[in-house]
Amino acid sequence: MTPDLTAAPARHRPSRRPPVGTVLTYLSLLAASAVVLLPLAVVLLTSLKTSQEVNDGGALSLPGDWLNLDNYVTAFTDGNMLTAFWNTAFILVFSIGGTVVIGSMTAYAIDRFDFRAKRPVMALFLVATLVPAVTTQVATFQVINSFGLVDTRWAPILLYMGTDIVSVYIFLQFIRGIPVSLDEAARLDGAHAFTIYRKIIFPLLKPAIATVVIIKGITTYNDFYIPFLYMHSEDLGTISTALFRFKGPFGAHWEAISAGAILVILPTLVIFLLLQRWIYNGFSQGATK
Repeated sequence: MTPDLTAAPARHRPSRRPPVGTVLTYLSLLAASAVVLLPLAVVLLTSLKTSQEVNDGGALSLPGDWLNLDNYVTAFTDGNMLTAFWNTAFILVFSIGGTVVIGSMTAYAIDRFDFRAKRPVMALFLVATLVPAVTTQVATFQVINSFGLVDTRWAPILLYMGTDIVSVYIFLQFIRGIPVSLDEAARLDGAHAFTIYRKIIFPLLKPAIATVVIIKGITTYNDFYIPFLYMHSEDLGTISTALFRFKGPFGAHWEAISAGAILVILPTLVIFLLLQRWIYNGFSQGATK
């Protein structure tokens, strides 16, 4: 069989190098992933070590026994984690419920009603976001103490419900996207303002409610300052303050603290993975309305 001399020779195509921008993008993503995952890896490895291994080894040294769960048992029992989870759940339910109701009602009143103090109210909301919270803690503590709510669960609940300006702005962005014609049609049928809010506005705020619930829940779940300042009794500890019991004047039990941190991280991690699309959709829809 004679070769075909008329066929064009195959050309060698040089390999294309990725552009510099793409390389820098992937490098930045790898660096960001390392910054997030490296501390979690250190905490996980420390939770599986003994006290001697923590003192003698480095932060990334491997544990001798990968099935060592003694630290988790110590953190759960000595840290009174079961009571801490119950107190945290109690605070979360009332704080998130109050934030959703108060925030949505406030946003509805600001957007749908015209009154003389509307602009000053909006300006005060903006100023409130700029004032550092630590500058008002002395006055806030005196107010809470005057009501006799110190060392009770209601102190953090009231503070969480009354200081969430972000939730008001999230609800406000969604309500502005709801046509006013729906309100006018309901008024023609004899509905008053609260009925319009309850039967029309509130059901249409489901994406905003999901976003506020997730953001407020994670913030309240991880907060340490307010529970530590207002709830001193051991029976009123939350999951954030329960880990503080393993810190003493002569050192800290880092293996037990790390095990407790893993127990605290797991619920938020599972909830975030299951509901992350609500977070992204809520923010994206609120930005476009």
